[in-house]
Amino acid sequence: MTPKQIVQELDRYIVGQYQAKKAVAVALRNRYRRSKLSKHDMEEITPKNIIMKGPTGVGKTEIARRLAKLVKAPFLKVEATKYTEVGFVGRDVESMIRDLVEVSIRLVKDERYRMVEPKAFQKASERVADLISKQVTDLPEGITKETLVDEVAKHNLDQLTIAIKVQDNPKGIEIPNSGGQEINLGSIFGDMMPKKTKTRSVTVADALRIYTDEECSKLIDLDSVNDEALRRAENDGVIFIDEIDKIASKGNTNGPDVSREGVQRDILPIVEGCTVTTKYGNIKTDYILFIASGAFHISKVGDLIPELQGRFPVVVDLTSLGVDEFVSILTEPENAVTRQYAKLLAVDNIDLQFTEDGILEIAKVAYELNTTREDIGARRLHSIMEHITEDISFEADGTPRTVVVDSKYVADNFTDLSTRNLKKYIL
Repeated sequence: MTPKQIVQELDRYIVGQYQAKKAVAVALRNRYRRSKLSKHDMEEITPKNIIMKGPTGVGKTEIARRLAKLVKAPFLKVEATKYTEVGFVGRDVESMIRDLVEVSIRLVKDERYRMVEPKAFQKASERVADLISKQVTDLPEGITKETLVDEVAKHNLDQLTIAIKVQDNPKGIEIPNSGGQEINLGSIFGDMMPKKTKTRSVTVADALRIYTDEECSKLIDLDSVNDEALRRAENDGVIFIDEIDKIASKGNTNGPDVSREGVQRDILPIVEGCTVTTKYGNIKTDYILFIASGAFHISKVGDLIPELQGRFPVVVDLTSLGVDEFVSILTEPENAVTRQYAKLLAVDNIDLQFTEDGILEIAKVAYELNTTREDIGARRLHSIMEHITEDISFEADGTPRTVVVDSKYVADNFTDLSTRNLKKYIL
């Protein structure tokens, strides 16, 4: 996708924030451009990492969520607050690279599965047809093996129950060792013991799914899957680090602070480029694209250690939302909150309709509350919508009726503006 196409796709779900969308779209397109260069040039070009800075609820995390669906590259979203400095109890930062590799493995495996699925499904249909012919005694006369396979493949026998034998894989115990790797005791001794099977009673639909997965596994080369997954994670991987402002130091701190500056120091070599050991092989992090985001309402980007700031050369400011943006959020996106509530209440035969002046009033209330209280962005709309539809939801009993939400309805059902928080204006 071109940068303009990426921005257009993001516009379907996220209102405004053009600069952030533009920066992300250009960064993603540069991954593709780099892949078309010579090997020598590819090694010289490193990604330009991005920091998205802005108040909560304006679309930072939503951009990451939608990007994950857009890009066909390995994509991982992590929370910076979940990591601690090496040597302390908690997750070390190298685990995010291992998680990215796992995402890449699933991505490549799914692609290979889709390539061999038709052939695997045919073999699975034959196996299920064999079991039906042996286990079901009241089949009509004259049914041949080919007819039975055809009926199974067309899903005409999905509700029939049969007994199948599946491999019994005992759950392993994960033990983290000193290197951050994980040892699965079940896999250590599993290869030494004969494979155990167990009998399960399942529907034909479930049997088809289980056997299709088994046949797909036989038809693909797992070693080539691992090699391709590592290559993609190295060259196309994208890691979104959310809440990075929570690990920014705010001046001198007394005592050890294992989840702030120490985590920054541990993230630094990952972002700069190093080699991380995974159970699938070593992976270099030099060409992984890192996108960080944070509200930075208490700390600021300058509170990050200088070396880490240098590895995030692109800083994008996301702006607070105004009345016009709130109106757009309530009406334009495919998953607009007004449409969500209308669909929910339609289950109880309530036709919830929003007029233009009603939507404008909700937007004004949201802006007013964000201005006089904490600025929580678009999340304010959820609290307002929940407030004005609470009585409707509570009294719904399945009786068909129509509820029109206009400006008068909003004013009558939302009185929270009377208790404004004026603390921020008192010196």
